[in-house]
Amino acid sequence: MSFVMPKYNAPDFTKIEFRNAPDVKTERVEADGVAPEYYHSTSMYPEYFKINGEWILAKESRMDSCVVIGDGGELKVVEARNLKIGDRVILGRTENCEEGIFLHPDGFSAPDEDIDDKFVFRQGRSRETSYSRDYDNLFELLKHEKEHGNIVWVMGPAFAFDADARRAMQLLIENGYAHGVLAGNALATHDLEGALLHTALGQDIYTQKSQPNGHYNHLDICNKVRRSGSIPEFIKEYELNDGIMCSCVKNGVPVVLAGSIRDDGPLPEVISDVYKAADAMRGVVKNATTVICMATMLHTIATGNMSPSFRVMEDGTVRPLYIYTVDIDEFVVNKLLDRGSLSAITVVANVQDFITLVAKGLGLM
Repeated sequence: MSFVMPKYNAPDFTKIEFRNAPDVKTERVEADGVAPEYYHSTSMYPEYFKINGEWILAKESRMDSCVVIGDGGELKVVEARNLKIGDRVILGRTENCEEGIFLHPDGFSAPDEDIDDKFVFRQGRSRETSYSRDYDNLFELLKHEKEHGNIVWVMGPAFAFDADARRAMQLLIENGYAHGVLAGNALATHDLEGALLHTALGQDIYTQKSQPNGHYNHLDICNKVRRSGSIPEFIKEYELNDGIMCSCVKNGVPVVLAGSIRDDGPLPEVISDVYKAADAMRGVVKNATTVICMATMLHTIATGNMSPSFRVMEDGTVRPLYIYTVDIDEFVVNKLLDRGSLSAITVVANVQDFITLVAKGLGLM
């Protein structure tokens, strides 16, 4: 079995509905962060806009944003909060050429798989679902992406609580299967706790036995890292060499740690401003061709909302952006589908078991 990239089928712009469609209407922004009335809101799918008689694809899209026509005619997808006075925003609430806007949800479908209702929600998947084919497809996809794509991992702290899971993720990073990591203070803190003290929340990450005064361990880690001034300096000072954060630092994998109101410490690299954190996350996601979200509902939804279902490559080709969401709770994995990210592939599984199986499937363990 080998990976085959699905071919993108662009709309047939010779059809009468495209030829007869009007150019889009626009309106200038009058106040920073405020969209004009009747603005068009984007989806995760490819969207085309008719400008001066030509249908143009918005190349870097995301859900729930506005489309701005730049001074050079380029299309920019911009969150409403980032709109500036004078921005020329596309208007329209229909998506089938009526207002010069066309939503193309089935660009990677075979001709006989056309979708009649563009926003029909699929049935969710459960722990009874067979995932064997999903795993085989994922193994081949990751092998392809290692050489030709960009893999971003979105992680909750569960990985840091298990020795094998930490080892599996470390091997994936060291062997080129990670080009970015999105997480929070907890994942980084407990992973570094595992590296220095072999515990997570005071429990041994292999035996799960609680250590004396172990409830201080993660607090001590936060304090030590803050004293060192940064995570890389802490790793260097204590000569650490295992786990997720160590492997990211040593292999130059960018990490974005988004803060939470409940964070201890936090670590120096944690971004406490939610909008700055979102911008930093999007800076990593905009390069992704595969995103794998594991055991974190809020980070998963945030990442899914800023990820389109496609990616326009440097040579102009359009390919899918693969999104996986993995959690032991069916509600969590299906939540992303309920929010409209219909191209997400869901896997109901213990994430420690999932990542270990992935590492083994790639021949790393």
